[in-house]
Amino acid sequence: MAEENDDLLNQQDEPQETITRVTGMYKDWFLDYASYVILERAVPAIEDGFKPVQRRIMHSMKDLDDGRYNKVANIVGHTMQYHPHGDASIADAMVQIGQKDLLIDTQGNWGNILTGDRAAASRYIEARISKFGLDVVFNPKITEWQSSYDGRRKEPVNLPVMFPLLLAQGGEGIAVGLSTKILPHNFIELIDASVKHLQGKRFTILPDFPTAGIADFSNYNDGNRGGKVRVRAKISQLDKNTLVITELPFGTTTSSLIDSILKANDKGKIKVKKIEDNTAAEVEILVHLPSGLSPDKTIDALYAFTSCESSISPLGCVIEDNKPLFIGVTEMLRRSTDNTVQLLKQELEIKLGELEEQWHFASLERIFIENRIYRDIEEEETWEGVISAIDKGLQPHIKHLKRKVTEEDIVRLTEIRIKRISKFDIDKAQQKIDALEEQIAEVKHHLAHLIDYAIAYFTRLKKDYGEGRERKTEIRTFDDVDATKVVIRNTKLYVNRAEGFVGTSLRRDEYVCDCSDIDDIIVFTKTGTMMVTKVDSKTFIGKDIIHVAVFKKKDKRTIYNMIYRDGKGGPSYIKRFAVTSITRDREYDLTNGNKNSIVLYFSANANGEAEVVTINLRQAGSIKKLKWDIDFADILIKGRVSKGNLVTKYTVKRVELKEKGVSTLKPRKIWFDDTVQRLNVDGRGELVGEFRGEDKLLLINQSGIIKTVTPEVTMHFDNDMIVMEKWIPKKPISAVYFNGEKELYYVKRFLIENEGKEESFISDHPNSQLEIVSTDWRPMAEVVFAKERGKDRKDNLEVNLEEFISIKGITALGNQLTKDKVNQVNLLDPLPYEAPEEVHADDLEVVDETEVIPEPNRDATKSNGQMPASKNGQDQDFEIDDEGQITLF
Repeated sequence: MAEENDDLLNQQDEPQETITRVTGMYKDWFLDYASYVILERAVPAIEDGFKPVQRRIMHSMKDLDDGRYNKVANIVGHTMQYHPHGDASIADAMVQIGQKDLLIDTQGNWGNILTGDRAAASRYIEARISKFGLDVVFNPKITEWQSSYDGRRKEPVNLPVMFPLLLAQGGEGIAVGLSTKILPHNFIELIDASVKHLQGKRFTILPDFPTAGIADFSNYNDGNRGGKVRVRAKISQLDKNTLVITELPFGTTTSSLIDSILKANDKGKIKVKKIEDNTAAEVEILVHLPSGLSPDKTIDALYAFTSCESSISPLGCVIEDNKPLFIGVTEMLRRSTDNTVQLLKQELEIKLGELEEQWHFASLERIFIENRIYRDIEEEETWEGVISAIDKGLQPHIKHLKRKVTEEDIVRLTEIRIKRISKFDIDKAQQKIDALEEQIAEVKHHLAHLIDYAIAYFTRLKKDYGEGRERKTEIRTFDDVDATKVVIRNTKLYVNRAEGFVGTSLRRDEYVCDCSDIDDIIVFTKTGTMMVTKVDSKTFIGKDIIHVAVFKKKDKRTIYNMIYRDGKGGPSYIKRFAVTSITRDREYDLTNGNKNSIVLYFSANANGEAEVVTINLRQAGSIKKLKWDIDFADILIKGRVSKGNLVTKYTVKRVELKEKGVSTLKPRKIWFDDTVQRLNVDGRGELVGEFRGEDKLLLINQSGIIKTVTPEVTMHFDNDMIVMEKWIPKKPISAVYFNGEKELYYVKRFLIENEGKEESFISDHPNSQLEIVSTDWRPMAEVVFAKERGKDRKDNLEVNLEEFISIKGITALGNQLTKDKVNQVNLLDPLPYEAPEEVHADDLEVVDETEVIPEPNRDATKSNGQMPASKNGQDQDFEIDDEGQITLF
């Protein structure tokens, strides 16, 4: 009991806890912090396009401006009078403005946006406001001012920027709960769009990046939330083993780009032998490839697996009336242009007021001196008397003035010096007044036609500052790169057929092919099942695997030929099918579904080949025909779920391959989409032609380079390509070119001798250039002669190139076209010619009208009603058409 009392006394002596609620306090603090970050740090204002730190930097530079360069450290220190943050944040912001090469004229090492190199320390670099900045950013007379953070100085609320500066420079920032990402746009295009807006016309503006590159703006969404811009590096083929990157995607540097390529190489996505960075004023990254690697495929792989392609999500957020506003770039431009018009109006109104004041006082001064009113004050003894006397003397002469004479005007008259009065010239005074009246009339005219004045203002900006600011980023629509088609096969696939395992770790088992870790594989088993699964180290599929391969999605050209027995002791069927779409890791039954079905014959054919097989039956009962041939070309290609056509109801002993087949697929039509500069088989763009496996594509460049290539949808094309068509080997190429060494025009006709080799068919002199090239059978050209001094211009000459020169080798010089001076050579419509028809072996059909006697005990009836026939003792397939015509196969 005593112990309990002691505990109670101890509890009473301890201090009691006090609970204080701070919810409201934290709520207010966070709201104040969030508002400050949004309004004063991260998001630009729509009025002038500046964040507070940028505005204060520009204001400080104007304070210090004397036409000469100032140390950036000095400017940063001066800016700290207005900006309540450290010098590092100010210096970084200033470097970013300087690198945009618009408002600040820089001197020294300001870093490199291409390589990512940082600028030198602020004590080593210098800056001054550019002429453009002085022209469009500053005007103290129309600037609204406020006290700085410590109340010692005045700073602008917004600078009177008369240009869509925010869209020209772009802006990016992360605040509390929101962010902004406004992409930079082209200087000239912004001015053109502003003029169109003032004219009441529609306009479209798209970003333009200082790093150039290629961009797809299909989903730009006017720069609003949810939009997306795809940007790519500009990659071209220097030679068969070297790629060169000459332009970067926005947001990357040469260092980050090279790092991403090396990482992709380490992961085995691509193969690179060596990378050289020769970037200086211009980007030049050389990517050396191992021999035997496709440059076109590697270009696509670079886009798929490295920073050579990236996606940017714009977000148009600005500050208006101290509130965040989400708008698109079109509306930003409209508001900026309208704001410029109002600022121009304010400037004109202020200028008009100043001119009218000058005119008013000049008129008063003339009246005061011309009428000798200054003599009326000689006898006045008080200041009030002086003012009164002058006022009284002016009254008869001031009826034409535009406002009343104030006491301040009279005081200014008393301050005129005697020397000026004695040298007063009435004619000069009147000339000054007349000049002021002309200026007043001009300003009033501008105010009355404000839109025209604003259009003239924008036109002047374009003329004065637009040189060298043409668009850098190429606008293009991209095709998506299928990563599975361009990835390097960086691992090996193995199979244990008996146990039913496939994977990359089964190195003791049978090697199948090279694959990548992002591939799918397709597997067929003896029981007639199929499965598509992801590449893994070891995966169980099912026992008795008969075929494994890398699976290509939507592949309609790979055809599977199959003969299977339906159930135990059941009939046998034949089928052909393609596998275009599946559900991964799902087992598909390719037979009729009966238990104990088994595959008797199976082949996978990449180009739809159809082989001939021999069917061997077991001796049973009264069967007379135990062996005959079946051609898979006679079987229609259907879906994988089809039952197939009956081969025989008797037991098949074995199926043997008799003869390999040719493709049964139609020639593949290939189109060229000029928008994306890519080939396709989807019908987009212009039809190039129908191509079989051996057909080639003919490519000719403006530089006189010619080559034939196998058409692939992954191919890339040079910008100077002038001919792309299906190559006909016997069709000559005709060309007229200027020989730089001999300074004369030559004509040549030739055939391509080295298939697949890139060759030049004009001389290698630096001044040599291709004038015209034609792939017509009988081309015609027109020669337009230059006018020589003292002579009449010669009439144009038409030349039949077929008659002018015979077909020679590709390296031949050719025949001289003319000795006269040529202005230009034009290609005319060719002469009529019936080209020989192309004949392919797989187009031929053998027709034999030999009488065929069907054997009644033959069971191998085919799906189209055909039955094996006998000709000269040999098994023969045939087909009977509606007219009774018999065709043997």
